[in-house]
Amino acid sequence: MPHTMFALDIGTRSVTGILLEMEESTYEVFDYVEIEHTERSMRDGQIHHVVAVAEVIKQVKQTLEERNGLTLKTACVAAAGRSLKTTKAKATITLNNQPITNQEEIKHMELLAVQQAQRNLVIEENQDTIMHYCVGYSVLKYQLDNEDIGSFIDQQGDTATVHIIATFLPKVVVESLLAALQRAELEMEALTLEPIAAIQVLIPESMRRLNVALVDIGAGTSDIALTDQGTVIAYGMVPVAGDEITEAISDHYLLDFPKAEQMKRQIVNDGESQIEDILGFETNVTYNQCVEDIHSSIHHLSDQITEEILRLNEKVPRAVMLVGGGSLTPELSKNIAANLELPENRVAIRGIEAIANLSKTARTPQGPAFVTPIGIAIAASQNPVHYVTVTVNKNRVRMFEMKKLTVGDCIIQSGIDTNKLYGNSGTDISIVVNGRDLAIPGTAGEPPVIYVNSELASIDDSVKNGDIIDVQTGASGNSPHLQLNEIIDPPKLTIYYGQELVTLPTKILVNGLERSMDYIIQDKDKIEWKEKLTVLDFIELKSIPTKDDFNVYVNNREFTIPEATTTIHINGRKVTKESTISTNDKLEISSFISPSVSDLLHQLDIKMEQTCEIMFNNQPLVISQPIAWVYRNHEQLGKDSLLYNGDHIQLKEDVLKPFIFQDIFRFISLDIYNLDPGFKIYRNDQPSSFDETIHPGDRLEIK
Repeated sequence: MPHTMFALDIGTRSVTGILLEMEESTYEVFDYVEIEHTERSMRDGQIHHVVAVAEVIKQVKQTLEERNGLTLKTACVAAAGRSLKTTKAKATITLNNQPITNQEEIKHMELLAVQQAQRNLVIEENQDTIMHYCVGYSVLKYQLDNEDIGSFIDQQGDTATVHIIATFLPKVVVESLLAALQRAELEMEALTLEPIAAIQVLIPESMRRLNVALVDIGAGTSDIALTDQGTVIAYGMVPVAGDEITEAISDHYLLDFPKAEQMKRQIVNDGESQIEDILGFETNVTYNQCVEDIHSSIHHLSDQITEEILRLNEKVPRAVMLVGGGSLTPELSKNIAANLELPENRVAIRGIEAIANLSKTARTPQGPAFVTPIGIAIAASQNPVHYVTVTVNKNRVRMFEMKKLTVGDCIIQSGIDTNKLYGNSGTDISIVVNGRDLAIPGTAGEPPVIYVNSELASIDDSVKNGDIIDVQTGASGNSPHLQLNEIIDPPKLTIYYGQELVTLPTKILVNGLERSMDYIIQDKDKIEWKEKLTVLDFIELKSIPTKDDFNVYVNNREFTIPEATTTIHINGRKVTKESTISTNDKLEISSFISPSVSDLLHQLDIKMEQTCEIMFNNQPLVISQPIAWVYRNHEQLGKDSLLYNGDHIQLKEDVLKPFIFQDIFRFISLDIYNLDPGFKIYRNDQPSSFDETIHPGDRLEIK
């Protein structure tokens, strides 16, 4: 069965009521009535006198009820475009390379941007509190690290940004509409916006990819809406419209306002008008004469509309549609086309004949003035803004929606800071790894816990009138809980030790103490390991017994014999313990050798004996005499005696004494007692004696 719809266009000069029948997707007007205000209770589309406006609404309602035998209880209405506020905003979050994994987080970002738009509006309006209802928003684009992207899900990056355009309506506009309807014994069935109403019936979504301006010129205001890229991109209003033209006619021809309005309509419809001014003089005014007489006012209206279109669109649109009674102003469309440098056929007046799915009958009103009233009914049925009252954290919130209302919309309208609903991120920790600073972020905070009517819900869940919403702040994240093996992977070294293939583990030091790889990292930890391994590292890791130094005590003083160290070879080349080992190297370490007494005396730069090299009977001869004696536990040691680590040695030294001739007899085989009594001795070919001092290089003889 057909569904009857009652729509009200509450304008500056009059209230128009229309009854439509809707069957499936087809609409038909079966009655309408228009009643003018008896006083200036509306200004620029805004209700200034609720009681007076309510009285006119009641007259319209009663007239339609009496003529059609109906009882009207609800009405579709529209808010004026002058009251609409659109604001662009963005919200950015830091990802710390932790990708977004669900739509809930994206929705949270969008709500942050809407809330920022609301703050921007509060600042722009110089207000202390939120005085506007958010009636909808659209996402303009997503950006990852300042580059446009289709979706954030599972994307790696540093920052994520969402750009939105949000639409707001002052609370006073809606509240005054509600008050006027209630006084007229009507309830608001649905709320739409006047610019949306006209666009809804003239520019379907399939055409909104075109950059088109729609101008609804009423009596007090000219509402403007622009489409592009598949959506409505901007709304605007100029506070000049048809009444300005009527006032110009009134001033020029000395007519009262009603007669001037009547003359304007006759000029448009008939091309001329017979008038009588306040002095009683009658005049016949033609269309061309009227245009010439009030051309400054016509130009002013067209200039104001053109400037607002260019301000909102930032460029010349592809076409302009004019609707509303004021669109019939003489030469207006031509002036707008000239101002925008568009062909005249790109600026057109559109009447109800352009409304798709509207059946035209004898009862259907004609002309552009009825596009908006019919559009209000159709737009309200297709994309209504319903009146909803909910409770958010025990605070009552009144909502008006142009789409399905969600928990997130209610949270924004309640004024709760959505940024504080998510739990705080866990505290970051800072560590140092081999001299390099490293920050490890804590885990992200949990989303808020939301209940609708005591049942667990999400931010995207829809709400209905009377719902009770409870929002609890999400749990905070935790500091990182990581083991060493989760953040570092030090290199391992494989070498040949003798014939064995050995893989060397890396020794990890945390704050100077060796730790295993399952150690839990703490804030301020200093983690170190050697980037390169040395022979000494290998010896320590494998616990190979070696001795770097050999210590003995000489006359109760400690001395070291460094020559008594382990011998090391890498790939056949002798190296030290500080030499670096590389993968696949062949390492050999010799056994430890104990030093002898001569090694000790060499270290002390002490000689056990004094020597003298001479010639005896033309043969070389080395003679010696002891000058140092070494004892261990009172046992005298020879120069080849082995020492033990930690030995206590007693060393005795004598002063150097010169060698004499007779010292050689300890080193030669000669029996001086059986010599011929006539023998003689010589030193360097000179007669000598047994007690004569000799020196290295001397030539000694016995003849």
